[in-house]
Amino acid sequence: MPDHELPEPVVHPAHARDVARDVVVIENRNVPLVPNIGVIGGTHSVLVVDTGMGPRNAEKVLAFAAEHARGRRIHLTTTHFHPEHAFGARTFAGEATYLVNRAQADDLTTKGPGYLQMFRGLAETTARYLEDVELPAPDVTYADAYDLDLGGRVVHLRATGPAHSRGDQVITVPDAGVMFTGDLVEAGQFAIFPWFPPHDTDVSGVRWIEVMRRLSEAGPRTVVPGHGDIGGPALLAEVRAYLEELRDETWKRRDSALDEETIAAEVEAVLIDRHPDWSGRDWIAKGVGCFCAA
Repeated sequence: MPDHELPEPVVHPAHARDVARDVVVIENRNVPLVPNIGVIGGTHSVLVVDTGMGPRNAEKVLAFAAEHARGRRIHLTTTHFHPEHAFGARTFAGEATYLVNRAQADDLTTKGPGYLQMFRGLAETTARYLEDVELPAPDVTYADAYDLDLGGRVVHLRATGPAHSRGDQVITVPDAGVMFTGDLVEAGQFAIFPWFPPHDTDVSGVRWIEVMRRLSEAGPRTVVPGHGDIGGPALLAEVRAYLEELRDETWKRRDSALDEETIAAEVEAVLIDRHPDWSGRDWIAKGVGCFCAA
């Protein structure tokens, strides 16, 4: 999709639906650069998962969460630092406690400014939604694991990176069998590989496959991907199988005399033939580059 055709990255709270008791997802309806956003409730607190891109979206998410909370305390977490997931977090300051893993907090500090500039350059639509962005500073950070008590419900926050990013975080609601994966999982599209050497090479396809194996072993009933339709555990298996396909098709060509551009073109043709209905084809070549360097 050419830059000028990028649609408005608008979060629509009207697209919210219940996926379990007191677990609501504002669905992205497959709009590019709009994430699936969660609101998870307990007896005394609620947790918001991701903010949408920029303050304009975050204001709507905060208003929706406050209405859903009905006086309960609000917490915020983000699945990773990328702009459509975390760059509205400053809007929640003073209204919610923002908590993330330390690697993600470091990403916000060290990579946030560069990603802000890059996303502003994608299109006029993204630039507008990133006006007046102030990068957030988390109120609480943790190393690898954090259990958040919402009252009668404990939500698990787990750092899993480096995979899609160094600071990836998965949020699970054990009593409801719901897992929020961020961009470790996308539905109906090729996995997003933010492989931008020399500026960003933290994505690890090899570790990503291992992360997907562990997520499948956790046995969630409902999987909320970073983008795309909500699904079941089969979605985790599908993403893992694709990543293994990408790895195997790349590695069997990597040690040949072919240059990386040719390898990428060949692998892209193979994988598009296998998954003709998936979007995000440009990410295949980025994934090839990542696996070539592994």
